[in-house]
Amino acid sequence: MSAELGTTNLLLGIMAAVSVLEALVIIGMGVAGFMIYKRVMALVDAGMVLAQGVEARQVAPAMTRVNAILDDVKDVTAKVKEETERVDNAIHSTIDRIDDTADRVRTNVRAKTSALVGFLRGARMTIEALLRSEART
Repeated sequence: MSAELGTTNLLLGIMAAVSVLEALVIIGMGVAGFMIYKRVMALVDAGMVLAQGVEARQVAPAMTRVNAILDDVKDVTAKVKEETERVDNAIHSTIDRIDDTADRVRTNVRAKTSALVGFLRGARMTIEALLRSEART
């Protein structure tokens, strides 16, 4: 029985040693992971500094130019809007004046031609009456 216990103890010792080795490997992997994390974060920070430098050198001047262009576009659209309103008002006032002039011309023509029209109607009625009276006799 002691031989069997010796073998069992040997196997238990090997298993304990393997467990210690596994624990050391896991701790080593944790330390390696932490070191990799620190390096990656250092690279990310360096990339952010580089990106900020690129932004300061290239993006910021481009944004300044774009904003200046947008301000110019805003000014142009405001002028176009003002001119459009001015032209629209001019067209409306011209149309109103034309309507007023047409009304005055119509009124004047009617006033001046009404006497002539009345005279012509009277003459026609007189001629028709004469022709009827001659036809009766």
